[in-house]
Amino acid sequence: MKRRAFLKSSLLASGAGISGVTGGYAAAPKMKISRIRFYRSPNSKPTLSQSNDVITVETDQGITGIGEGGSRDTVVQCGAMLIGQDPTRIEHLWQMMYRGYFYPPGREKLHALGGLDLALWDIRGKALNVPLYELLGGLTREYIECYSTAFPWKGSHRETARACIEAGFRAFRTSSAGPEKGRPYNSREAIRRTYENCVEIREGVGKDGDWSIDYHTRLDMAEAIRLSSLIEDLEPYFVEDLIRSENPGVYRMLRQQVKVPIAVGEQFGDRWDINELIEGHLIDYSRVTLPNAGGVTEFNKLAALCETHYVGLVPHFTGPIATAALVHACGTFPGPVLMEILGAEPKEEPHLPQSFDFRNGRVWPNQRPGLGVEFDPNRAELIAEVTEPSSPIPMLHRPDGSITNW
Repeated sequence: MKRRAFLKSSLLASGAGISGVTGGYAAAPKMKISRIRFYRSPNSKPTLSQSNDVITVETDQGITGIGEGGSRDTVVQCGAMLIGQDPTRIEHLWQMMYRGYFYPPGREKLHALGGLDLALWDIRGKALNVPLYELLGGLTREYIECYSTAFPWKGSHRETARACIEAGFRAFRTSSAGPEKGRPYNSREAIRRTYENCVEIREGVGKDGDWSIDYHTRLDMAEAIRLSSLIEDLEPYFVEDLIRSENPGVYRMLRQQVKVPIAVGEQFGDRWDINELIEGHLIDYSRVTLPNAGGVTEFNKLAALCETHYVGLVPHFTGPIATAALVHACGTFPGPVLMEILGAEPKEEPHLPQSFDFRNGRVWPNQRPGLGVEFDPNRAELIAEVTEPSSPIPMLHRPDGSITNW
């Protein structure tokens, strides 16, 4: 018996699998993508790049992957390129969707591509009967710490921040003050009120708690620098989206004058949107999230870029299916991670009997295969279905079969 065949037979006989889980797993069946459906969720969000609508990718072997994101038109266009394809060739399919209409996708279309990518990874995990994190290298942490945005009001900033930390969250998140009711936005007055709020919040979280603040890109550069200087002694975990996001290169000047940790990226998509900030050491945390990045396939590349440059992950809150995917993607990242949760705990979703596991201010990995999500289509509205392939732009292939641009 040849050495390779012997080692393979010994591995199977021992009951070990390449995933490292007890008992191993059999090879995934050969599959083709047969149908893609797009559902409007019961709590559908009107903001396109925060869509929480549901995507299902069906195969001829009866395995269905579940994803989240996009709009009807963007999902239909990207999804038609997948019909008849092998769902296990995830990187190949990502490249095909990304390049398939010649022009690189904008952030809204990338959101749909990312939702389909989540479903492909879900298929892969289900076919091998393992949670996705097993396919991404295994867990690096027991749970993922969270911070809360819009924690329920307790009468004052101090008491609200204290209640948030007592609920188990690592940090409380606040925002720069908006305009007074019925008045135009006066940024200088808002900065004074913001500082006063932050003093209360620092007292509320105590010496063992943390807090962060989102500037919401509403400040000019001089104002962002001033507010950052005012709150420096209050030790924020990070300050977020200091100025408008259209010109990332402006952080080269901003970084020189801001000493508190900087988090940027919730308005970005793939790694080319943020690589300049990461490689230039201009930020401390990436806020890029799923499915906005283009799914797990792209998020993992961005995570590797972050690790290389000592940048942590603080992804923006997203829909429940994408949050379930973040547990796998962030759970396998070796660097600092903090996930955002809206409110005191996630809302129950009638169309999702299972999504992600949250308790005590933390999200926890589980053993369910794939993303670990269960979807009830009877609780959502079917608004699109794709069964016919379409790829109007010819694809060029190198001699080895890999894709290059047309």
